[in-house]
Amino acid sequence: MRYFIDLTTVLTQKELKVRYKNSFLGYLWSIAHPLAFAFVFFMAFKVIMRVQMEGYVLFLIAGLFPWQWFSNSVNMSPNIFLSNSSIIKKVNFQRSAIVLASVLNETIHFAVSIPVIAFFVFVYHRTAHFSWLYGIPLLLIIQLVFTYGISLAISSLNIFFRDLERIAGICVALLFYFTPVIYNESMVPEKYRGLINFNPMSPLMVSWRDLFLDGRLDPPLLLISSIYAALALLAGFLIYRKLVWKFAEVL
Repeated sequence: MRYFIDLTTVLTQKELKVRYKNSFLGYLWSIAHPLAFAFVFFMAFKVIMRVQMEGYVLFLIAGLFPWQWFSNSVNMSPNIFLSNSSIIKKVNFQRSAIVLASVLNETIHFAVSIPVIAFFVFVYHRTAHFSWLYGIPLLLIIQLVFTYGISLAISSLNIFFRDLERIAGICVALLFYFTPVIYNESMVPEKYRGLINFNPMSPLMVSWRDLFLDGRLDPPLLLISSIYAALALLAGFLIYRKLVWKFAEVL
């Protein structure tokens, strides 16, 4: 276990160094993407379509930042093992640490963007809540586990089914619009509202937004998100354990 932790730490540090190598703006790129999308959706829905929602920019930012963490991790996952094929062929180590390091890289970038979310919270005359102290770490762990499980499954399968990279990209793009990130779940027609939680990302994104905007955590949503996270991690490890012995041969 200690070896796995040390290995993951070293790989995560490597990921961070590679990401910021020869990058002048560095950290600013971590917040530029969700802020740019927030601007686009604000112009489309608030200015052009005139959606009636007070503080829509804050609403968008509270959802887009955690969504970027998930989407970046999953979109990168198909090539994680492929891009590290030379190491996998030559060195015997726990391959799953590479995936965990990649997800942790995105986790760190989300964590350091939280002050930006807090800034917009204060700009819109909201206040920080005591629940942030335990709510943020709790949701971080749940989303980390869920994202790691999904990424581990995709990265393992993509070695054998290379079309999975394109399928994963399409699914993430579609999932974004089926998840209440740019719209409130109350805007979904009532006859379809019961289906929202069948999307594993919905309770998690709603929980992030409720926490940042109102300092509120809904126990049923946390329970649903935790179940999805546990199932994703279990599925990811089962797929990984089933295929890992062939990695070096196929790569």
